Amino acid sequence: MSVLRTMPVEHVLERGKGEHLKRTLRGRDLIGFGVGIIIGTGIFTLAGVEAKEHAGPAVTLSFIIGAVVAALAALCYAELASSVPTAGSAYTYAFATLGEMIAWIIGWDLLLEFGLGLAVVSRSWSSYLANLFGLPQVLFGETAPVNIGAVLIIGLLTIVAVLGIRQSSRLTNVLVAIKLAVCVLIIGVGVFFIDAANLTPFIPPATPVPEGGSILEQPVVEGIFGIEATAYGVGGMLTAAAVVFFAYTGFEALANLGEETRKPERDMTIGLLGALGICALLYIAVSFVLTAMVPYDRIDPGAPLAGAFNAVGLPWVGALISIGAVTGLTSVMMVELVTIGRIGFAMGRDGLLPEPIGTAHPRFGTPHRMTIIGAAVIAVIAATTPISELADMVSIGALSAMIIVAIAVPVLRRSRPDLHRPFRVPLSPVLPVLAAVACFYLMLNLDLLSWLRFLVWLAIGMVIYLAYGRRHSLLNR
Repeated sequence: MSVLRTMPVEHVLERGKGEHLKRTLRGRDLIGFGVGIIIGTGIFTLAGVEAKEHAGPAVTLSFIIGAVVAALAALCYAELASSVPTAGSAYTYAFATLGEMIAWIIGWDLLLEFGLGLAVVSRSWSSYLANLFGLPQVLFGETAPVNIGAVLIIGLLTIVAVLGIRQSSRLTNVLVAIKLAVCVLIIGVGVFFIDAANLTPFIPPATPVPEGGSILEQPVVEGIFGIEATAYGVGGMLTAAAVVFFAYTGFEALANLGEETRKPERDMTIGLLGALGICALLYIAVSFVLTAMVPYDRIDPGAPLAGAFNAVGLPWVGALISIGAVTGLTSVMMVELVTIGRIGFAMGRDGLLPEPIGTAHPRFGTPHRMTIIGAAVIAVIAATTPISELADMVSIGALSAMIIVAIAVPVLRRSRPDLHRPFRVPLSPVLPVLAAVACFYLMLNLDLLSWLRFLVWLAIGMVIYLAYGRRHSLLNR
């Protein structure tokens, strides 16, 4: 009955061979999925919001810091994903190395990350659609009492996700092609409107947050280390780095597709590192162009990129960007919905969630029950909860998951030195430990309310595990 009992790696590998998930994906498909989920709200919304509120032009450095931390975590994911290809990603890695209770926590954490991420992106998608076609804000805008647009897009994508992974991959690849074309357009046209004056000072002077201000502006480090909360300056840049890390979250979703990849020992590494590298370059270039085109204090937080091109007299570019945002955000939602289904599938298969959730559709070969249940819950959240209350929770969930993965690499190397590892993290355990420390430091720069909400979510998860999962676990039986 130990909560630290582990799942043998051989069982994880053998179990995947007997399921009904179909192996149809190649390395290029994984890169498409990766770019599809990574490039979205971060490039179309967060870059402008964080430049205006926290970092100024230094938001470019924030994206670089986020990329470095994400790269360290991606190396850890690549080793585990190529060695233990599974539908459960970090959840299953933790089960095989750190024990059942830790695995439950990380699985519960991943559902939070991708579930709220889907809710955030669906609301952003709805707003862009309203701006593009002049739809009523009372139904599609961020201030809508019930965001009908968010609910509709989640419903449509759920149908595609249930029909099959190949259908999901084809739709994602088409959307990614459109999104990449728009990003190249932003950079290619925007460089002709760069004004060096907008980049000075590159790191604006720090401004103390007044007492009694919004709790969302109070970083948790203020309470732990006595550091004064500031906007701008180095502190603001680091706060922005913690928030824009949300823009990189999603590459870990590829690790959930191990059981649907033809050659996971090779293609998982290609997909993880290839997608992250492409997206990091685009994020850095677009954030630099944005802050060089428009003074950071005049950026439109609702539609930063479209607003920037409108400001320089190119509204047609702004319209194309809105189209790119709608298609780009659609691909993000598609991959997040696919990921939620696979995580719940793995947890149900292990008995930590009800067993029917851990079964695949006999015809479509998809985890249809978890996909539909997850989509229904997220649709309710997306319909009623503002983006500002969701985005930071996604970052803290992703960072905590990456800490577990980083720790799992040296633990598994010590416990299973004989395990075949097609890809190995260089300089282990130094780089995995550095990845874990960097992720934790970024977590400390998120606001106190995000931490409190995160702890409440974990507490709810522990109640479910102790009341149901521990007794019904496959290992217990």
